[in-house]
Amino acid sequence: MKIATILGTRPEIIKMAPIIDEISSRSIDQVVLHTGQHYDKEMSDNFFRDLEIPAPDYNIHVGSGSHAKQTGLMMQGIEDVLLDENPDIVLVQGDTNAVLAGALVAAKLHIAVGHVEAGLRSFDMTMPEEINRRVADVCSAMYFIPTEESALNLLAEGYSRKNLIITGNTVVDACFRHLEIAKKRGFEEESLADLNIEDMNNILTLTMHRAENVDDKRRVASIIEALKELTDMNIIFPIHPRTKNTLQNFGLFDELNNMDHIHIVKPIGYLDFLLLSSKSTLILTDSGGLQEEAITLNVPALTLRYNTERPETVTAGGNILVGSDRDVILENANKILNDDEFADRMKNAENPYGQGNAAKLTVDAIEDYYNRGLLNIEAPDDIMTSFTRKMVLVDEDITVKDFEDRENALIHMLFDGQKMRFPKDDLKIKGMMITYDARE
Repeated sequence: MKIATILGTRPEIIKMAPIIDEISSRSIDQVVLHTGQHYDKEMSDNFFRDLEIPAPDYNIHVGSGSHAKQTGLMMQGIEDVLLDENPDIVLVQGDTNAVLAGALVAAKLHIAVGHVEAGLRSFDMTMPEEINRRVADVCSAMYFIPTEESALNLLAEGYSRKNLIITGNTVVDACFRHLEIAKKRGFEEESLADLNIEDMNNILTLTMHRAENVDDKRRVASIIEALKELTDMNIIFPIHPRTKNTLQNFGLFDELNNMDHIHIVKPIGYLDFLLLSSKSTLILTDSGGLQEEAITLNVPALTLRYNTERPETVTAGGNILVGSDRDVILENANKILNDDEFADRMKNAENPYGQGNAAKLTVDAIEDYYNRGLLNIEAPDDIMTSFTRKMVLVDEDITVKDFEDRENALIHMLFDGQKMRFPKDDLKIKGMMITYDARE
């Protein structure tokens, strides 16, 4: 068996490192392709070395550009590699343009696609990421899903439960793996070492880069007004160059930079940032992945957005959506800082993304599919049979699998009277309302 993994951005490399490790540990043939979506020397050389994973076998050096240009160049380069390597499955992770390009190319070549972190939905079609993740799911044959809630998204869209594998999220594996590396190194970024992070109390780590925040003067000014009042916290703000330029254009940067409790530093490396996050009292962010890392590190998070594709973190109690509202930001930040019971609830929120074995479960499932011949994408030999879609209230003591076997059916959705449930094989469904397809 040969597995090809497509990477395009730093978060993809971070989250796929445990899976690359797991594949290597089983001596499975693998090919790693880096599209160079975020290409620079540090990304292509030092970053892989820092994370203690092999450099990619291919780098097609796409670089930045418009969505159409970047995706088109990626597709061309990925196609050349896949035609040459002929893998049994192509793994893509998340919701970037590299995911979109890789999934489309592999599906068109009749190569099975495995989507790691499948099923996430913000339901905000103005986000390029939402479009990418939806298209990738359409192209996929295997879905490696972080939570049951994400699995329900796919069931609601009509995907077969047979291809949905709830693994947890490799972000947990990655945090545990990479934090050990970071602790061994300590802070290497000079700006962080100079701040004496180790001696600081009440650290608030801030990231802010999304266009809906930094390109909107009203919103970003409201966020900054909240930051100015959080004087009991040491705010560490690794600032993205684009964010810095926007704040300067709005005339807001100098005022922010002159506040004694706000420490603006240049962008820092992943390991330094992970170590900083782990030492934080609070994380304030508009990032998606950082919401996952925060709950994994037991650090309360306030998310500067009005929606999230990681709602499980909010439901679990480790994350609160605060938008760009000054008053809401201040209210929740001060509660975390001053109300120990409130802060402890957020710190001790149960991690919805698992316990750090997502990579193992992912590769287990791939090997199982390969051994059963389920990775072969071939034109059907059988004439399509019709089916009837039904909804019934189950009044007998029976499991999902037994019901499906008896009725020659595929269950899609379950409602237990209080919430939707994922139809696991051994789940008893007496008293539940179910929808299913019955083959004739």
